[in-house]
Amino acid sequence: MSWPITIFDKSALEALNPDEALWFDNFYRTTITPLFFVETLADLEKEVAAGRTPEEVVGGIAAKVPVQNGLPNVHHRALAINELLGRRPVEMNFFPIIAGGRRVATGDQRGIVVDKMPEFEALERWQDEDFLEIERRFAVHWRQALSGLDLHSIYETFHRPRGKRLPDFVRVKTEAERLLRRDGWRYHTLIATLNALNVVPATRGEVLRRWRAAGGPALHEFAPYAAHVMTVDLFFNLALGADLISRDRPSNKIDIAYLYYLPFCMIFVSSDKLHARAVPAFLTSQQMFISGTDLKQDLAKVDAHYSLLPAEVRARGIYAFAAYPPHGDYLVTALWDRYLPVWRENEKKSAARQPMSPEAESRLVEHLRRTTDAPADTSGTEIDAQSADFVSIQRMVPFQRGKWQILPPEVQKASN
Repeated sequence: MSWPITIFDKSALEALNPDEALWFDNFYRTTITPLFFVETLADLEKEVAAGRTPEEVVGGIAAKVPVQNGLPNVHHRALAINELLGRRPVEMNFFPIIAGGRRVATGDQRGIVVDKMPEFEALERWQDEDFLEIERRFAVHWRQALSGLDLHSIYETFHRPRGKRLPDFVRVKTEAERLLRRDGWRYHTLIATLNALNVVPATRGEVLRRWRAAGGPALHEFAPYAAHVMTVDLFFNLALGADLISRDRPSNKIDIAYLYYLPFCMIFVSSDKLHARAVPAFLTSQQMFISGTDLKQDLAKVDAHYSLLPAEVRARGIYAFAAYPPHGDYLVTALWDRYLPVWRENEKKSAARQPMSPEAESRLVEHLRRTTDAPADTSGTEIDAQSADFVSIQRMVPFQRGKWQILPPEVQKASN
């Protein structure tokens, strides 16, 4: 088990104030979907309230993105195509899948070092209202593409007479899975998948050759994650035809696309009404949906709790006093109990542990530097995050967010 690994949509993050966003980042691990970045950037072309500019709106959202414990997930299309090619299986074990990373070796240990991620570099620019020209053009094209989505044609294709309509989202999910698993339609299902993913002809031929060599298996056996993506797409079409999703709001298609990333989280947080109705149909027994309102209310309680601490304690930075969630009737505490039940024992051990001496701190820093600067691994043996001896991810953490000091004053002084 692990910290509560959470996917959020833009609606959930927008509702948080900076202090609540700080606690969200501190107590949750987050899988940041490519869709979130796309939706946020697209707001450059959105009408905003008087007195604000689109740049200010996007910068405000960027300032609340979890950067301490968030990880950008690889795009679903890249994952599905590589899986279809047999190059990389997709682990659907509720953890984010990240791109890049240098394979390194130090002593008898081999690991992965992930340098500063381009998504976080973009977020830093956006907070300063600094946008590349290509980002501005992308925002224009995205809005145009969204307005061009023809949900009415999908509705006409999948609409059923009143007596034969699917009654709810659970039945829609079941029907989508049934249609994708039909034995006599295995080839057609694979072709439909290649079309949906816009696979280029050369790659398409390679996938088909691999599929035939494997005996023409069903999609969910051949490429389970690609099958999940197709299930989400067919689910949307069937629900649209059953009048469970409005065909008058093109952004509904984008909202449902967040479900592509459900295999990479334990908790899905959203303030979107469609998400609240549709997401539960896909959740396993190990996953849950939380409304953005419930999350915000709990984070406000957490903020009020820590605000009662003496000023000299708060000045030490949240790492000094909020490594574990507060005891009591808090949603985040209940989630830690569910997903990381050993945390209470770890907290006791941490409290009993003697503070690290300056010498020990220096040795730790030197060890981290050796790890980060380690030479490339030339053994030729493949390693991933599960088999590596260590994984090092570099990130820039702000000294302050909202009214809260994140790092101790001496760290800020040394950095300056």
